[in-house]
Amino acid sequence: VEMIRALRIARGSATKAKTQAINAIKALVVMAPEEVREQLRELPSVKLVGTCARFRASRIVDPISAVKASLKSLAVRHRALDAEIRELEDQLDDLTSATDPLLRSRFGVGPDTAAALLLAAGDNPARLRSEAAFSMLCGSSPVPASSGQTKRHRLNRGGDRQANSALHRIVMVRLRWHETTQAYMRKRLAEGKSKREVVRCLKRYVAREIYGVLMVRSERR
Repeated sequence: VEMIRALRIARGSATKAKTQAINAIKALVVMAPEEVREQLRELPSVKLVGTCARFRASRIVDPISAVKASLKSLAVRHRALDAEIRELEDQLDDLTSATDPLLRSRFGVGPDTAAALLLAAGDNPARLRSEAAFSMLCGSSPVPASSGQTKRHRLNRGGDRQANSALHRIVMVRLRWHETTQAYMRKRLAEGKSKREVVRCLKRYVAREIYGVLMVRSERR
């Protein structure tokens, strides 16, 4: 699990740096001389980076050459970070598959979501007394918010937010591609539930499913 944590930290750092690089490129385009701005401002991000990376790094003799040199530097950095992120994601893919192949086999569980859930559970998932405890850990357990005759629950803002985000992404994937999940959504909407309420229910169900998978790994150790 600590190996997964290290890779996720490196990936997160590279992702932030990549975002900073593209934001800096776009900011430079806005303040660039008209000649450069006209060439770049309508380009989507991928083409923008590619175009900037092809600029010639000639001597800096005027504002245009200075901006082009800066844009080229940022674009080259962006591409290098993109390659680094892909390599780290491949390593995470291999490591999470080796650590818990059953977890990775669940519908909608990719390398990053598996990593977040494995880190939330830790090296000893058996310490979690029940699936309710795991759900609380992930911030997917319902919080009562009833008033009078109205019985309802609200969003739980506690718990491990990265694990909660992982559950949310799994639910979103299943809502798009998983027929049983889609049918559940239609059923609960017909009963008068809001989409947000149904998503919270689904996250709770996914947490229960993931807990069972993690316990299988714990028993095999």
